[in-house]
Amino acid sequence: MATGLLARRAPSSIENTSSLFKCAFGFIRNLSAATPTNNSAASAAAPGAGAEKPKPKRKKKKKNFFEVAQFLPNWGLGYHMAKTHWTGVSYEITKINLYKDGRHGKAWGIVHKDGLQAADAPKKISGVHKRCWRYIPNSKRIEESAPKQEPQTA
Repeated sequence: MATGLLARRAPSSIENTSSLFKCAFGFIRNLSAATPTNNSAASAAAPGAGAEKPKPKRKKKKKNFFEVAQFLPNWGLGYHMAKTHWTGVSYEITKINLYKDGRHGKAWGIVHKDGLQAADAPKKISGVHKRCWRYIPNSKRIEESAPKQEPQTA
């Protein structure tokens, strides 16, 4: 009976020792993979330096003409828009021919210089696909949509 017990224990003790070696080798493998060589050189060069470098901030992607106009009522018809580098020049949008994807197309408008209309006929707007467009909030369209009410005197 005693030999039967030893016979039963012998395979289990072999399994225990093999699992112990597997754990030990796994621990050594994880330990060696966890210490990158680049950080040790960087920490030796700059002691007391903080953690990793912060990622540079991504630049905000500017919008093309149609990406600006899509948030305006009626795709911006009657509103003023200009390129960001233009000073004192804007277009009052009169017509938009939009392609299916909603981000490309053609546009026409009346040129305004220093807030005054510079041309009578609408002109095709060039560079509508370039990413430099902005909405001009101080246009006549906003003033017309909200007329001032005069106080009534009794």
